[in-house]
Amino acid sequence: MEANTRITGRLPAAFLTPGSASFMDFLGDHAPALLPGNRPLPQVRGAIEAPHGTTIVAATFPGGVILAGDRRATMGNVIAQRDIEKVFPADEHSAVGIAGTAGLAVEMVKLFQLELEHFEKVEGAQLSLEGKANRLSTMIRGNLGMAMQGLAVVPLFTGWDVDREKGRIFSYDVTGGRSEEYGFAATGSGSVFARSSLKKLYREDLAEDQAATAVVQALYDAADDDSATGGPDLARRIYPIVTVITDEGVRRLTEPEMSEIVRAVHERRLEQPDGPRAAIL
Repeated sequence: MEANTRITGRLPAAFLTPGSASFMDFLGDHAPALLPGNRPLPQVRGAIEAPHGTTIVAATFPGGVILAGDRRATMGNVIAQRDIEKVFPADEHSAVGIAGTAGLAVEMVKLFQLELEHFEKVEGAQLSLEGKANRLSTMIRGNLGMAMQGLAVVPLFTGWDVDREKGRIFSYDVTGGRSEEYGFAATGSGSVFARSSLKKLYREDLAEDQAATAVVQALYDAADDDSATGGPDLARRIYPIVTVITDEGVRRLTEPEMSEIVRAVHERRLEQPDGPRAAIL
């Protein structure tokens, strides 16, 4: 008890009284240098070489939304990591997938998770899905200085909207601009190819397992045309990370589940290397 009293006596009063429901605001008031966007960068010439995460895709289905990412990180023309994780739960009913500078993106996700947890503990309730999307937008905007120097973070945010009772997708640009996407979305270097793939495969009435297969097909197509996107690696058993968000919460598909999907896609691709054919009319 005495030890606790001594420690408490050293803490500033602001740390012991309820304040802002935003951990970011609290940190900005008392330790602004700890915020990623406030850290000074050394003077450099030319582009900064750092590992970058690449392709993230998302798709809604009746009853939820799926968020998926490939496992490759690149640094210039080099594969920096083959099994990086780019999809993370943000809280009980939302998840975020990262593209861009990997180190900064992972740190931003951890800070975002803490921001949502802090709000829930202070207010006694969760933020709405719109509120979560707005908080992430503010964090991305705070990284604009680094983004202008080539260290950008561009995530996809997905979640189950408790009020509207449906899955939703939000995309961002480097300035923190937020857009809601309908049906499906993609970000990262292979996003053009992944999005084109989902244009032909997506339907509003897809079942959960069909939506999971569709996003894997999209990542497969992205890897086929974008060298920075890693396709499923059957030899090393490195599969895309696929997360399902429903009213029951966030669930990451297990390795056996992903192995079954990936192997089924791979077997069909042996017969049709360019993937499934969409109907012309």
